[in-house]
Amino acid sequence: MSGVVGAERLRPRLPPRPRPTARVRRWAVGYLFVLPIVVFFATFVAFPFLRSFYLSLTEWSGFTAPKFVGLRNFESLTADPVFWKALRTTVIYTAATTLLQTTLPLLLAVFVNIGWRGGVVIRTLLFIPVILSFVVTALLWQLIYDPNFGTLNQVLRAIGLDGLAHPWLADPKTVVPAIMLVSLWQSLGFYMLIFLAGLQGVDATLYEAARIDGAGSRQLFLHVTLPMLRTVTAVVVLLNLINGFNTFDVIYVMTGGGPNRASEVLGTYLYKLAFGTESGATPSFGYATAISMVVFALCVVAAVAQLRVTGRARDVG
Repeated sequence: MSGVVGAERLRPRLPPRPRPTARVRRWAVGYLFVLPIVVFFATFVAFPFLRSFYLSLTEWSGFTAPKFVGLRNFESLTADPVFWKALRTTVIYTAATTLLQTTLPLLLAVFVNIGWRGGVVIRTLLFIPVILSFVVTALLWQLIYDPNFGTLNQVLRAIGLDGLAHPWLADPKTVVPAIMLVSLWQSLGFYMLIFLAGLQGVDATLYEAARIDGAGSRQLFLHVTLPMLRTVTAVVVLLNLINGFNTFDVIYVMTGGGPNRASEVLGTYLYKLAFGTESGATPSFGYATAISMVVFALCVVAAVAQLRVTGRARDVG
């Protein structure tokens, strides 16, 4: 009998099961912590998106009640030559800026990370354009590109290259590359700092081991730096894609979509439609919102594609 009592004493006591009221109280506390972000998401993301999607199915001037027209706005987009031209320019602009604003900041970050004596000065100079607003940047470069008094043409004439002086923003062949240069100038320092932060997180022993195996600078960059920056590169590419598809302010301030719609993108086109500068005195909010849904779809497709490519590369690596 004493042995049975001793065994009972040695047996570990299980904690009492929580009462249903305590469990409900714990769940309620958890939901209270989650509630603010849910309310924020529903108010500033979900509701505006659903409202915009509904407006894309309506004909609305902004002065009367929206008239539901179904998919008529999207059908009209397929026959709108301006929309297709703006879409083509948007895709080209996004692809080019994404390529330039990923590779050049990466190379600059690698060189700065080596430990140049003037690395801090270079970082500071490259980051200054980032703190400027897009409108200020656009006005500044509009003056630089001025065909008569602009700094760029004056420098070309001063060094004897008068033949290269050009109305950069008035020529359909040069207006989009000129705007791409502005975007690169402003965002170069920002993306360089992102890559630089990623480089400083790479374990130095990886480079030492690769050098012991006889790897040179090129092999170190291709087989150590790039693989270790895969996630950072994915973030930079995704930011560039989203910013490219949503570009508006720089182009609108510098050219307004001209000349002859050569720099028209989806953002400038839908703005003109929404506020009546494109369709005369009658705004077309419904049609403009349909274009914004196309922009949203492009961003989603780009984000999903980027995440899938990054995931496959991580699995292969």
